[in-house]
Amino acid sequence: MGDPRRPHLVVFTGAGISAESGIQTFRASDGLWADHPVEEVATPQAWRRDPERVLRFYDQRRDQVRRARPNAAHKALAALEQQGFQVSIITQNIDDLHERAGSRHVLHLHGEILKARSSVDPRMHYPLPRGGIRLGDICDKGSQLRPDVVWFGEAVPHFADACEIAAQADLLLVVGTSLAVMPAASLLEHAPLDAPCVLVDPEADALTPPGVTGLGQPAGKGVPALVRHWTREGRLWLPETLLA
Repeated sequence: MGDPRRPHLVVFTGAGISAESGIQTFRASDGLWADHPVEEVATPQAWRRDPERVLRFYDQRRDQVRRARPNAAHKALAALEQQGFQVSIITQNIDDLHERAGSRHVLHLHGEILKARSSVDPRMHYPLPRGGIRLGDICDKGSQLRPDVVWFGEAVPHFADACEIAAQADLLLVVGTSLAVMPAASLLEHAPLDAPCVLVDPEADALTPPGVTGLGQPAGKGVPALVRHWTREGRLWLPETLLA
């Protein structure tokens, strides 16, 4: 991807990076699912049982995303790309905060909340610049539109693409994810053996797997700090003073 002479940073982001922009996470005790059991709003079975409830839930999420703004971590990654680094972002998040910050190479593993898609043809996508989805909104094949998100129990359609990107990394940066959601968490296994891997998360001490360097800071602090080092040196490296 891009010029092989430029350092290639592959970034894998999760809910923790968006939480700093005010978007609720799944797994916190006061998070998104506290009042919405997964089985009732985020599965194919829920869609068949009560599509109106599912649509209302995702309308609320969509409104939250539209109100949110990119934070310092999103902006730092976009700035690194502007400095001439290759930056490929693989995200579990369904918001568009990376794109709004200026990042140009973003792969959404779990879909995009600001798009609808056909219920019968997953290749048919429709942008939602405003408003939401209502019962009776149909695709060009006459099927009800649904949120363009991957529900629990559904395949992750872009996982193979994500593995190919991870395999090209000079350094893999993991931000704001517990590495608990499969198959996305297995992306680390596809990075080159000689590519360093850094996990930025306030709970890095508990979450960091073997062979990964942890930086126990929030995304909005840790990511800009790393980017400053890399920009100053013109290369991807692990600054011992920061990661000690």
